[in-house]
Amino acid sequence: MIHHSPVNRYIDREKSWLAFNARVLQEAADETVPLLDRLRFLGIFSNNFDEFFRVRYAAIRRLSLEGITSEELPLTDSAHKLLGEITEIVIEQQSESLRILSRIEKELEKENIFMVNETQLNREQELFVKDYFIQKVSNELVTIILNDLEEFPLLRDTAGYLAVKMVMKAKKEGDEKRVRYALIEMPRSIGRFVILPAIKEKQYIIMLDDVIRFNLSNIFNIFKYESISAHMIKITRDAQLELDTDQTKSLMEKIWTGVKDRRIGEPVRFVYDVAIEEDTLAFFLDRLKIDATDSIIPGGRYHNRRDYMDFPTLGRADLVYQQNPPLPVNGLTMEGSILQRIKKKDYLLYAPYQSYSYVIKFLREAALDPKVISIKITLYRLAKNSQIISSLINAVKNGKKVTVQIELQARFDEASNITYAEMMQTEGINLIFGVKGLKIHSKICMIERMESGKVKRYGFISTGNFNESTAKVYTDVTLFTAHTQILKEVGKIFDFFDVNYRLYRYKHLIVSPHYTRNKFYKLIDREILNAIAGKPAYIKLKMNSLTDFRMIDKLYEASREGVKIQMIIRGMCCLIPGIPGMSENIEAISIVDNYLEHPRIYIFANDGNPDIYISSADFMTRNLDSRVEVTCPIYDEEIKKELLDTFEIGWKGNVKARIHSEKMENKYRKKSNAKPFRAQLETYNYYRNKLEVIYETVSPDGEHAEVVKSDDATTENN
Repeated sequence: MIHHSPVNRYIDREKSWLAFNARVLQEAADETVPLLDRLRFLGIFSNNFDEFFRVRYAAIRRLSLEGITSEELPLTDSAHKLLGEITEIVIEQQSESLRILSRIEKELEKENIFMVNETQLNREQELFVKDYFIQKVSNELVTIILNDLEEFPLLRDTAGYLAVKMVMKAKKEGDEKRVRYALIEMPRSIGRFVILPAIKEKQYIIMLDDVIRFNLSNIFNIFKYESISAHMIKITRDAQLELDTDQTKSLMEKIWTGVKDRRIGEPVRFVYDVAIEEDTLAFFLDRLKIDATDSIIPGGRYHNRRDYMDFPTLGRADLVYQQNPPLPVNGLTMEGSILQRIKKKDYLLYAPYQSYSYVIKFLREAALDPKVISIKITLYRLAKNSQIISSLINAVKNGKKVTVQIELQARFDEASNITYAEMMQTEGINLIFGVKGLKIHSKICMIERMESGKVKRYGFISTGNFNESTAKVYTDVTLFTAHTQILKEVGKIFDFFDVNYRLYRYKHLIVSPHYTRNKFYKLIDREILNAIAGKPAYIKLKMNSLTDFRMIDKLYEASREGVKIQMIIRGMCCLIPGIPGMSENIEAISIVDNYLEHPRIYIFANDGNPDIYISSADFMTRNLDSRVEVTCPIYDEEIKKELLDTFEIGWKGNVKARIHSEKMENKYRKKSNAKPFRAQLETYNYYRNKLEVIYETVSPDGEHAEVVKSDDATTENN
């Protein structure tokens, strides 16, 4: 049997991540995607890059400077070489994104929507921009004259700046002309896109950057210059959180200090307007102490294109995706007791196809129910105005004992989580700040209720954060259950948070960091033995990322023994499918569409009686070995079928599905003679068709669809 050499066994995770972001860029380029959503995908692409440089690029740069290697770096590439390759890919992707933006702007013009700069305004628009600047912008600006400063000002991570160059008038003829440089920080408190007065049917938008450029003479009116120019620059800093070792400080204090210290993190990327003058660029690179070891990226006139995620819709519903209202869950209701329903059977919620309101309903009911004595929950990333938090505060005010494990080290959410933690502490909620050396990434909730003199447990376990905002755009599954043994083990996990030195055993849940890796190895081994014995043997995996080399090797082993493996992996995939003698029985696709694919669903054939799990864990080293993660078995046969059905719907996708391959070409999966099959739309239709209803109406808040039954089976009204 042919075996690949170690050189070609894995795809580098950073390059695989860049291939994922290229899929996001494909959505921006796709002419079948509504125009304003194409701009949104450009914003997501840019936002992804910011995080990539702050985290992954920064980590490799540290390894390069320290001259050490890591398990998650490719076996053949040095960190230094990898940095150069990443920079090349990034520059090409940035250039492609600018070409796509140019095409989108031309398409917008056909729709009578025009992006204009400060040189293209008519008289009425000029007056509007001047007034807008005076009324809204001028008081928000931070402007710094640089030449005479002993110390160069600290540039904020990922903030946008206009680098200003003024060529001063000579005092007398023959004198050398002096140059002054200045910095204008783009205010974050003002929207990036300014809607100008319309002209007949034509709508006009100007960037805030150009509003400022138009008013440079107003800003610098005390200087006597003969020419002035302003070009965008942006710096990205290493986002590693360094924790203080001072034993007298609390964890909250240490993290708060670390978050503040991020603002002085090492620069890892400098993006500049390619039209900037050479002397201006040299001045800023010198003063910022940016050299060849940092990633210097030429860009366009505008940076921080992540702001395109909030591009105004201008009342043009025809230029955005139609938003299907979230559906009800069969058997659950927003009226009456949700706990009494869950007591009788398990329910699965698949957001955003179905309404996330049931999670809030569960917590609100628990907060009010006189028989509920306690609520325990893990929190990782929360909505801005979290209904989860308000429900928990409501519960403690009603005399419930509320315990919250909140992960203070959730990257980029540290400040928000500290604020929420302080709020909850003030209200009397018992807070747990986790386990030393382990992030708590599990998504679990349990309540205890006194029934007939005994404690009865109810709870939910999810693949995604308890965040009602992201639940509108992230696909995730949540299991509501009153299963005695499962919830008893959820209780053990909360005990572990309190008493870390005790190692608990679990018969039902699979818990990282102690058990997940070995349990999945055993499940794969069982499929291998079944394949060897000629029994049905398959593995179906849906996750965000597959990067752990040892888990990949295990899947290669299964493939060689004849186990058929299908994988839907949205993001990084370091496994190479379809290689003879190594992975010929493995296929892998990625779905990138209107919603962000986020659930972790693991299915093992088990000789015709499938074992199905939902999980908070991807197959990444950190999830398997360095975090507290919970994988939950599905025992309800209806829910098992539902998860199998939805996996098959995803697997049949041939519109938004791309093939994972060794060359990372992101080829669309086109099936000959097959009708177009868009997996996310078909998943929504699947749940809609499951409903025992005739028509639906949307609630006034638009949060969920109300089911209305009718005797007239021919009636349908959308």
